[in-house]
Amino acid sequence: MPEGQGYDFLIVGAGSSGCVLANRLSADPRCRIAIFEAGPKDRSFWIHLPIGYGKTMWHPRLNWRFETEPDPNMDNRRIYWPRGRTLGGSSAINGLIVIRGQREDYDLWRDLGNPGWGWNDVLPYFVRLESNPDFPEDQLHGQSGPLHVSSVPQRHELVEAVIQSAGKLGVPRTGDFNGASQEGVGYFQLTVKNGLRVSAAKAYLRPAAHRRNLDILTDAHVTRVLFENGCASGVAFRQHGVERIIRARRGIILSAGALQSPQILMLSGIGPGAHLQTMGLRVLVDRPAVGQDLQDHLQVRAIYKASKPITTNDALHTIWGRTRLGLEWILTRSGPLAIGINQAGLFTRVFPESTTPDVQFHIATLSADMAGGKVHPFSGFTLSVCQLRPESRGFVKLASPDPLAPPSILPNYLATETDRRCVVAGLAFARKLARTSPLADLVAEEFLPGPNAKNVSDLLAFARAKGATIFHPAGTCRMGSDGDAVVDSRLRLRGLDRLWVVDCSVMPRLVSGNTNVPAIMIAEKAADLILEDIGARAPA
Repeated sequence: MPEGQGYDFLIVGAGSSGCVLANRLSADPRCRIAIFEAGPKDRSFWIHLPIGYGKTMWHPRLNWRFETEPDPNMDNRRIYWPRGRTLGGSSAINGLIVIRGQREDYDLWRDLGNPGWGWNDVLPYFVRLESNPDFPEDQLHGQSGPLHVSSVPQRHELVEAVIQSAGKLGVPRTGDFNGASQEGVGYFQLTVKNGLRVSAAKAYLRPAAHRRNLDILTDAHVTRVLFENGCASGVAFRQHGVERIIRARRGIILSAGALQSPQILMLSGIGPGAHLQTMGLRVLVDRPAVGQDLQDHLQVRAIYKASKPITTNDALHTIWGRTRLGLEWILTRSGPLAIGINQAGLFTRVFPESTTPDVQFHIATLSADMAGGKVHPFSGFTLSVCQLRPESRGFVKLASPDPLAPPSILPNYLATETDRRCVVAGLAFARKLARTSPLADLVAEEFLPGPNAKNVSDLLAFARAKGATIFHPAGTCRMGSDGDAVVDSRLRLRGLDRLWVVDCSVMPRLVSGNTNVPAIMIAEKAADLILEDIGARAPA
């Protein structure tokens, strides 16, 4: 691709947010767009099979396979952080779960100095993005959006037991975690249609790929943003071993995610000045908050051996079981292969002072040493505990001035007393749930944390030894009106023109739940903001 001035916008990253922007901005045929994806096209069968993320979790081409720095609060362990590296980004390899978060999350964004990001402001975008046939008369859901959303259709004996036991503990059954109230226990809604994954690439990029004003560049790793007279004017990228440059008339949009958007900014000279100087980089804008405020949901998985052979573990352990699963998917596009790992969830309060859910459980009818890993040789299931609003903050920095080197990541999990109390209370709730019938009748024994974890100190030690990411990094280019904010409430980089950041990195606070659909919502709203900024009419 030669250097040129033919594009209006360049979008860096074809993930959950970038695919939305490519679709919405290219809807105007007068606007010429190029989108860059460092990974390959999304042709792998394992991307499209919902349970296939057991294969993509460590795939050397489809996954960045990052590792954190040794975390001092987690027994100095390096923790594996998978991130999508293909069209669709992490939406091509994630757990497919549709959670918007709580109304209060977005009202807090607004109150932190981000007008236009309250719940009433973002709800229309959540409705616009989805096509959800399960709630045809519900004004909280959309029926004609690009992203197909469907509820888990099949009922499972183990999940039904969890729901009944949770009811005895005061957690009501719900059919919609994205309805009027998040609190409850029930089956998840998933980005699945006809037994196949609906990634952001499938929902947004594929329908727009035929447009003559949209160019999709794969295996194209953007290394830095270029500037002229204080304005973003282009990007440098490497494709097939060759360094190239493309320029744009109207601007650059970074949608590379909460790890790589700040990395690209720093490589471009925008970030903590002292840190950039230690890397030998020229400081264009000294912005200390770039890469800071890293937030993530820590998951700590309580694992139980089941007393009946009704788990997905059992099906995967025999030739007949695997054949049955395969036939069920081939013939009816249903069953565990069409769902993924986590079928159900539970949102509840473990702190007496909480007015909304403070923990989320992912309920899986299988068990493994790591999410997406090889299942255990016994009948097993998992209650994964996740604190919804962690206080702990980490950072992303450059490990090297080499743009192809992975960033330095330190999540700093469990750094605050509140976070430590919450994870222990969440594990205690999981144990109480497992001791309550009818779930208790299906529990043979607790495998993890196990009988040796007898008190608060033991449970905290277990969390430090076994806790891992649930793949929701955010906050590293946060929006705000204060002097430290990286972007303003219109997602424009503060201090330079024609440069936007649009992905989970702009979240001032992590939302209370899974981040894929919020990332899509952010991009839906950003497309309107960007078109307003350049004086264009937003496409209908």
